[in-house]
Amino acid sequence: MCSASLVIFDCDGVLVDSEHLSLSVLHGMLLEMGADISFEESVDRFIGATLPKCVDGITELLGRAPPSDFLKQFATRTKAAFTAGLRSTPGIEGVLSSIHAPFCVASNGNRAKVDFTLGHTGLLPLFSGRIFTAEEVEHPKPAPDLFLHAARSLNIPPAQAIVVEDTPIGIRAARAAGMLAIGFAALTPLERLHEAGAHVVVKDMLELQVMLCAR
Repeated sequence: MCSASLVIFDCDGVLVDSEHLSLSVLHGMLLEMGADISFEESVDRFIGATLPKCVDGITELLGRAPPSDFLKQFATRTKAAFTAGLRSTPGIEGVLSSIHAPFCVASNGNRAKVDFTLGHTGLLPLFSGRIFTAEEVEHPKPAPDLFLHAARSLNIPPAQAIVVEDTPIGIRAARAAGMLAIGFAALTPLERLHEAGAHVVVKDMLELQVMLCAR
């Protein structure tokens, strides 16, 4: 039985297999804007970042701001990609059904996106009343604010919470919040999650399930 008082899941790349889809859309748009960048470099630069941070990164990469309709176009293309191909991360349902501690989601995405992705994959009812997004705090990940807000809202001391994250940004936020950080190696190499401070890194959901229920 899992002995944690709270398990906090990131959404994109952990609960839903969305990172590859959204980053593929972003990479395609970067190429259209004239950037000389590989998909792998796009992942390294932008995975886990908020949209405002992505815009800042694109501006730095291009030496100019992206077109004024960039965010609108990105949202439209990403939604189309999600509608066509978004799935829950293989094995996540087994993880959620096996842990006995309360759990929630804390995402750097906005609430509309989280509601859509969790709704599309059938996971939304499992997180009713326990969804926290970057819009609710002044400083999103890698600051600890979002994780601390989630724990405070659910009356759980930060030291009693476990975070499951697939990006260095999320791992750094969990460590800054004083929480145990489990890295889920999806698109991000194991080494980068370890370097970011993950206490442990797992490669699939079965391994995560065993890890959570052994604590």
